Amino acid sequence: MDINVINSEVVAKNAKVKSILRELHEVIVGQDALLERLLIGIFSQNHILVEGVPGLAKTLAVRTLAGCLDMKFHRIQFTPDMLPADIIGTQIYRPSKEDFSVRKGPVFTNFVLGDEINRAPAKVQSALLEAMQERQVTIGETTHPLPAPFFVMATQNPIEQEGTYPLPEAQIDRFMMKVVITYPTQAEEKEILERVACKKLPEVKKTIDIDEIFAIQDLISQIYIDDKIKNYCVSLSEATRKPQDYGLNKIKNFIAWGVSPRATIHLVQAARVKAFIQARGFVIPEDVKDIAGDVFRHRIILSYEGEAENYTPDSIISEILSAVEVP
Repeated sequence: MDINVINSEVVAKNAKVKSILRELHEVIVGQDALLERLLIGIFSQNHILVEGVPGLAKTLAVRTLAGCLDMKFHRIQFTPDMLPADIIGTQIYRPSKEDFSVRKGPVFTNFVLGDEINRAPAKVQSALLEAMQERQVTIGETTHPLPAPFFVMATQNPIEQEGTYPLPEAQIDRFMMKVVITYPTQAEEKEILERVACKKLPEVKKTIDIDEIFAIQDLISQIYIDDKIKNYCVSLSEATRKPQDYGLNKIKNFIAWGVSPRATIHLVQAARVKAFIQARGFVIPEDVKDIAGDVFRHRIILSYEGEAENYTPDSIISEILSAVEVP
């Protein structure tokens, strides 16, 4: 499709994004980056991990977004005593018919909110792997497809470590982004008080249906991305694995493992959605730079030396973005 035609369609459909954001901001004060990242997950058909201290409206933001979308929604509160069957379902024996029936779990929906996902043990977290990657669940000997579209938005608390379990690397890699949110500004906190303490939060209206979501997803897949920008994305990923090739000898011993090829794919997909949200039918380097931190942060594993030098994945990413040549 011609880039001018794509650009015109993007501008037309971008009105839906504006209407969704308006509805979200009727309830959520600030958190612009978080809301944008949640939409990137929806429109790129990927999953988002949100990390922040308690009380920053992580769960409220996801629930409010679900209210704007014409999709089935389930919230799963993860706890240390959960079993995989609590997520995916199980087989129930029926004595009257002398056979087994399948009782499907809450993962059989369009939109899953996994609240405090790091409170569940590894066996439960692993039960989500097939659902997140293959969009299907195996119960007994039968594989059941999940509804389309299917999204997992998970939250975790970074400071309360008692009763929590680290997410397996295989599962972390299936999240397109890890979004870290911080405290509101003084003005935003005053507005939160005005809305929450003084009156009831408004009910959000559904602003987009599933067919419209599918149409936007199809349009985003056609957004133009130049080969130079694709090469830039590949170089950013490569710099996490071989930083010395990009003049980053200082940090080469600070990284135990760099990002996977899936991260490069997610970087391109997220950049396309970022361009769509900005009402452009083409990707520019700033789109990539804006979302690179969220795409890479949970995939870079520091070495012991890197931790000893007080480096963080974010500081590594910052140095890589400064060193890799921008097209």
